[in-house]
Amino acid sequence: MGLQKSDLAELLLTQNASPNEDREEHDERCGQVIHKSIRHFEEHTRDRSRLAHRDIGPFIAPAWCTAFENSLLWIAGCRPSAFIRLTYVLCGFELETHFSQVLHGVETQTMCDLTGQQLSLIDDLQRRTVRGEDSLSAQVAALQGDVIDFPVASLAIKSPDPVVEMNDEIRGALERHEKAMAEVHDEADELRLRKLKELLHVLTPKQGVDFLVASKKLHLSLHEWGKIKDREHTRRKSPS
Repeated sequence: MGLQKSDLAELLLTQNASPNEDREEHDERCGQVIHKSIRHFEEHTRDRSRLAHRDIGPFIAPAWCTAFENSLLWIAGCRPSAFIRLTYVLCGFELETHFSQVLHGVETQTMCDLTGQQLSLIDDLQRRTVRGEDSLSAQVAALQGDVIDFPVASLAIKSPDPVVEMNDEIRGALERHEKAMAEVHDEADELRLRKLKELLHVLTPKQGVDFLVASKKLHLSLHEWGKIKDREHTRRKSPS
């Protein structure tokens, strides 16, 4: 979360730069902070992959996330299609401000200024992203079903004991399942990173900064709201 806050602070400084700044100079600054955010995302993805292949469990329901955040997860992260949905939300949110600026002769580069070509590219990106999500969701469903189809499942069913003790056969099957889940996790992270890059490539530098600011503010806010809800649930469970 610390890196998210640091990146957000730098993005906000760029977003709120003087309106008198030269367009080309501002675009260059925007490009630099976008590149920095992407680099941090790439480093984070590599670290996650390394740790997930040691133990995938903590990434499926992370202890560092709140219960609310965990309820929103798709393969240990957000759905890549959420990037496109957020872009459309920003278009609607900025519409009123956009009209006011246009009436006052202010040149803008907001999400409301998306060109027909940009909208077409984003629409195509959304369709391809959803197909990628569906493919990975099907893989996860198959892996979850495999747990029931494991040959070792018959050991639990046929055993007279309430709980079957771990043995080498069971351990091997579980480890193969974890390895397969870690590989799907890698594919999901790669899909998230790839689609974010594609979206930012479609947007102008200024629009890209606006998008990253919105996404990081949403991420940090969801975390804080989840912490509040967790505290509220804890108080309700506490004896009076």
